[in-house]
Amino acid sequence: MARYQSHLSFSLVAALALLAGCDQDAGAGEPAKPRPVKSVAASAAQAETVHFPGIVQARVETDLAFRTLGRVVSRKVNVGDLVRAGDIVAEIDPLALELAVRSAEADLRNAEAQFENAMLTEDRKRRLSSTSAASIADLDLAEQALKSAWASVGQANASLDKAREQLGYAELKAEFDGVVTATSAEVGQTVTAGQPVLRLARLDRRDVVVDVPETQLRSLRLGDRFDVALQLDDTLRTSGVLREIGPQADAGTRMRRLKIAIDQAPEVFRLGSVVTAAPPEVQQVRQIGLPAAAVVKKDGTDHVWVVDLATHTVSLRPVRLDISSNDARSIRVLSGLTDGEEVVVAGVNQLAEGQSVRTKQEQRP
Repeated sequence: MARYQSHLSFSLVAALALLAGCDQDAGAGEPAKPRPVKSVAASAAQAETVHFPGIVQARVETDLAFRTLGRVVSRKVNVGDLVRAGDIVAEIDPLALELAVRSAEADLRNAEAQFENAMLTEDRKRRLSSTSAASIADLDLAEQALKSAWASVGQANASLDKAREQLGYAELKAEFDGVVTATSAEVGQTVTAGQPVLRLARLDRRDVVVDVPETQLRSLRLGDRFDVALQLDDTLRTSGVLREIGPQADAGTRMRRLKIAIDQAPEVFRLGSVVTAAPPEVQQVRQIGLPAAAVVKKDGTDHVWVVDLATHTVSLRPVRLDISSNDARSIRVLSGLTDGEEVVVAGVNQLAEGQSVRTKQEQRP
């Protein structure tokens, strides 16, 4: 009886093992099911034209100041006034300077009188010396006195010219045509030599000043022509030439400053106007936009999974991305893809080369 039960148990175990082996063989023969993924069709779009906000500023802006100490008695201009070269914009009390001129004129008359006296003395000594009535030494002294008197006349003339020039410093004149942008002294105030009284900006030399990120500088060169439009009315436009690129970025914003010359712009582009500037001659490259989740990093290179619509399999393809984009949710592909190709955008980390997939189109936003 025990032997019969032992044979029965062994037969059951063998049968179960045979059935398990058949099930495994049947499972191994079944093909793997396609992995479901989400995908989008790659489509290129024209890159948007870059616009930089900026402000119109004067290229030349000068602080005007008196060249001598004095009390301001008049200021003939205010902020926003237009002036011409040579116009008097402010004056200081000229009394002390006028007295200095009078003193210099008196010194000149005194020197001229001494010179005339020295001439008479030298002439008299010369005649006496010719008749031996005076010594040669007396004649030499008279000639030296004449030369000294002549030098005194020259010195007095120079002093008078200097006093008259300083009298002209009592009037502050505009050095060029422009507009007053700031004032820093009032009537009755005593100013020192060189202390700014007002600021004058040239109107014939204007710049559009814009700040741009470092990534936008790669395509810009000195001499590039920009389109400039008023922000309040973009139908009012002009053009300018890039004349200066800031040598270093701002410490706070990490932006570089550009200066675009608009010397021939209409008068509506006044100083302080807010404008937008765009580089129209920069070639606009057609770029393919994809969700950022489509990118796979492999060996330090960016890749995407491309679906073969004929075989419904995927292959990993390297691509070059636009690193200047600041959008964290989307990327722009510069090369590696063409219009119409199907790209996996969800489930990219579970795929293998040549794997069969079942795609589901994702709606673009």
